[in-house]
Amino acid sequence: MHFSLYPFIFSLLPLFLFLVFLLKWLSITARPPRKNPPPSPRKLPLIGNLHQMGPFPHRSLHSLSQAHGPLMLLHFAAAPVLIASSSSAAREIMKTHDLIFSNRPKSTICEKLMYATKDVAFSPYGEYWRQMKSICVLQLLSNKRVQSFRDVREEETALMIEKISNSGSDVVNLSELIVELTGNVVCRAALGAKYCGVGGGQGGKTRGFKEVLGEAAELLGVFDIGDFVQWLKWVNRVNGVYGRAERLAKELDEFLEGVVEEHEGRERKGGEGGQDFVDVLLEVQRENLVGIPLQRDSVKALILDVFAAGTDTTSTALEWVMTELLKHPQAMKKLQAEVRVIAQSNQPVTEDDLDQMPYLKAVIKETLRLHPPSPILVPRESTKDVQVMGYDIAAGTRVVVNAWAIGRDSASWDEPEEFRPERFLNGHSIDFRGQDFELIPFGAGRRGCPGIQFAVAVDELAVANLVHKFDFALPDGVELDVSEDVGINVHKKLPLLLVATPWSC
Repeated sequence: MHFSLYPFIFSLLPLFLFLVFLLKWLSITARPPRKNPPPSPRKLPLIGNLHQMGPFPHRSLHSLSQAHGPLMLLHFAAAPVLIASSSSAAREIMKTHDLIFSNRPKSTICEKLMYATKDVAFSPYGEYWRQMKSICVLQLLSNKRVQSFRDVREEETALMIEKISNSGSDVVNLSELIVELTGNVVCRAALGAKYCGVGGGQGGKTRGFKEVLGEAAELLGVFDIGDFVQWLKWVNRVNGVYGRAERLAKELDEFLEGVVEEHEGRERKGGEGGQDFVDVLLEVQRENLVGIPLQRDSVKALILDVFAAGTDTTSTALEWVMTELLKHPQAMKKLQAEVRVIAQSNQPVTEDDLDQMPYLKAVIKETLRLHPPSPILVPRESTKDVQVMGYDIAAGTRVVVNAWAIGRDSASWDEPEEFRPERFLNGHSIDFRGQDFELIPFGAGRRGCPGIQFAVAVDELAVANLVHKFDFALPDGVELDVSEDVGINVHKKLPLLLVATPWSC
């Protein structure tokens, strides 16, 4: 009887194995798939990886990426932050999955300063943002509109050259003159007057507005722990950061409100070439050209965007161009030779001459590669779960693209730390307008900067005229300082002080 049970047991074995297999399969399918997050450095309790961010985040993130890869996941407190440090990572974020990464994370300071993010740069992705971007691209910063301000750029550049000529043998603060140049160009284009030129202006408003803009840029670069940990919002209330932002927002609004009222009260200028940006925005508002009502705060927010993007970043790039040329005398001589052959000796360089100057354009590209004015691009945020370079990225993850690190990536550039404008000559097609992800100082994709053409036009014309008219040297006993200052835009820490000798052919 005992042995007679074996056939029965063996007959049940297939059924038993089937049940085991079925249960195993059900447990696997019921279990959510295992996530594959990007590599991460070790984090500390509560603060995550914040302790690894030094005063120059672009450098700190570059060092971390060399240890953990071109796509890594950090945690600022508990919030996940994706860091992209290579052209391939940037391409997936800003091209392959551009729509998913087109949102902006919330920022309390931005909301206070930028009219509750009614501008273009910081507005969340959606229909409102699309309409504001359309106004910038089609109405304010189109090729035709940029060309309409050619006389403004040439006149202000000529005034800068005249000031340097009048300085004689005195030391010239070129950094200050560059800030004045870019401020005047943007003010005349945006407002129709030199409201923000360095050194004083209409009704005493000029210097004050410039200082307010500088402080606003400083505040936009402040790390706000409350944006990552809600219960720590009190920190920036107690230390006064939010109070400063609210006072600055009031000052900016009073100034911009006065500008808009002034434009509304005066007779409209005739002809496209006579319109400044405020005129254009009021026309868009009056005629409802975008299909939605353009509110007054939106008008002021767009004007503020033009100033923030058009003055500080443009002057920063121009200052670094001249610094690198001083640091590399052979490049300076080569550029001077190109410009002086094309331009007539006693005439200023005009914008008609610039297309004949490939080395000038190479110098500016190389400077933007090494010194993107905003080395960390404005953060993005993922709107849904997505895979990037094979890694799983959760919805709501902040995304930081390190343009500074990408410009110095040895996988994309030979001798990346060297200043070699020649790398952009001889048919080298890489450009900075958002199609080549090895060089993205202005960003790319939907959230790329719409003002590239305006900024580059100012910089090219200024550099060409400076090197055409003068030979530059450092004052006796002074060494060239190339250290960086802290901020959302990375300036030279010390101003560029030079002796300018007029060139005689």
